[in-house]
Amino acid sequence: MTAPYARYRRAAAIPAGMAMATALAFLPNTAATAAEDAPAPAAAQADATSLSYVVNVKPGHGTSAHVKKAVAKAGGTIVTSYDQIGVIVVHSSNADFAKTIRKVRGVQSAGATRTAPLPSASTGDLGAPKVLSAAEVAAADAPAGQDPLQPQQWDLPAIKADKAHEKTLGSKKVTVAVIDTGVDDTHPDIAPNFDRKASVNCVSGKPDTADGAWRPSAEESPHGTHVAGEIAAAKNGVGMTGVAPGVKVSGIKVSTTAGFFYTEAVVCGFVWAAEHGVDVTNNSYYTDPWYFNCKNDPDQKALVEAVGRASRYAEKKGAVNVAAAGNENYDLASDEITDPSSPNDTTPGNRVVDPSECLDIPTQLPGVVTVASTGAKGIKSSFSNHGLGVIDIAAPGGDSTAYQKPDAPATSGLILGTLPGGKWGYMAGTSMASPHVAGVAALIKSTHPYASPALVKALLYAEADATACTDPYDINGDGKVDAVCEGSKNRNGFYGWGIADALDAVTK
Repeated sequence: MTAPYARYRRAAAIPAGMAMATALAFLPNTAATAAEDAPAPAAAQADATSLSYVVNVKPGHGTSAHVKKAVAKAGGTIVTSYDQIGVIVVHSSNADFAKTIRKVRGVQSAGATRTAPLPSASTGDLGAPKVLSAAEVAAADAPAGQDPLQPQQWDLPAIKADKAHEKTLGSKKVTVAVIDTGVDDTHPDIAPNFDRKASVNCVSGKPDTADGAWRPSAEESPHGTHVAGEIAAAKNGVGMTGVAPGVKVSGIKVSTTAGFFYTEAVVCGFVWAAEHGVDVTNNSYYTDPWYFNCKNDPDQKALVEAVGRASRYAEKKGAVNVAAAGNENYDLASDEITDPSSPNDTTPGNRVVDPSECLDIPTQLPGVVTVASTGAKGIKSSFSNHGLGVIDIAAPGGDSTAYQKPDAPATSGLILGTLPGGKWGYMAGTSMASPHVAGVAALIKSTHPYASPALVKALLYAEADATACTDPYDINGDGKVDAVCEGSKNRNGFYGWGIADALDAVTK
């Protein structure tokens, strides 16, 4: 994270002076433009004490008249229903709404998606990217066949993406959805590959398909735009090059203007991706307000169930879901973790959780590809979460240049990406590692167009470059071990099955 309570998939906490990724797995939550920016539909209007809830019922049927009546009787207003997965989004100012509705026949679980009334207050905990100046962009020089800024992208050769591009840039029939803070599709490196039909604003929990609704406003986080460029910035003689510069990319905006990624928005995002032909989703955030959702708490249990149903539905419909592991240097396979940041939309406090029972969602959900971050020297980033059996794969997410300095001509240990307004800049975090894996998954899907999500994931892991544990791991050289890696070369807690390999993705 960039800040203790940042929400995107946590931007990396690198030394001062280093730009980091924001909450995006950012630590969740950077902003979304969303329906919150426009007048809310009548059904979604709420007073100052209203909260949002998910009510989970049996999938496959429309909301029963019995449940609808019970919701109204309990003081709730239905915003929308995802009957395919049995998730209903409700607003209510009744403090006992969840407790009451859980007793209703047909309701399997229900819980508040936030602890602050609608809308939540804005926060100032986002980190800022290091923006390239116009002079730096103008002075960029690259060998023939490369985009101008590509020499600064040490991350591409780190996963052999530069070699992969000599074989193929990826298929226009493949779409990667960036479920995030919004994507600026007018950027010259994104516009050529943008998939308008697969883009939407899901912030309210209900799809908003107005033209441009998926874009971040000037005040909102650039996180989603950065991620989109890492995945699919076009190889067009302008700016930088994405990992899969020939595939399509879409923007599914799920974070509020205050930067929160709430359950109803995330559910909407996965369902939208599922029903609009998306092949890969990238998720560089955690679902607010709980960093870890404990299933022994009825509210948090309902959130895990709702997002879990949505992510499984997306995979059932053909999408590979990729997510960032987080930036706190936590061992997600440990017996306990002290979480100081939940709930992050009101007053957080320290709580000790068992990460096998209290899940970071969607990162730790079954079927999701969990990605750790590496730096320019190919070892675990100082901030990256880890854990044997939790981390599936690793990829470049950047690190302090002082810790892992790239080889010339690259100068920054962070990751270059696109920024709103036709700009480019550096960020770091597992938020930046996840899109590298999403890009490689898109190249696999391009090479094997009929491959199921299970096969794409199997190939992703089999083709990764096995990387042995870093032992001892003393990233800052102070003589103290900063993290412990467990496991074998072929699968361990730092790198999972290994570091993603784009060349193998297009040749095997």
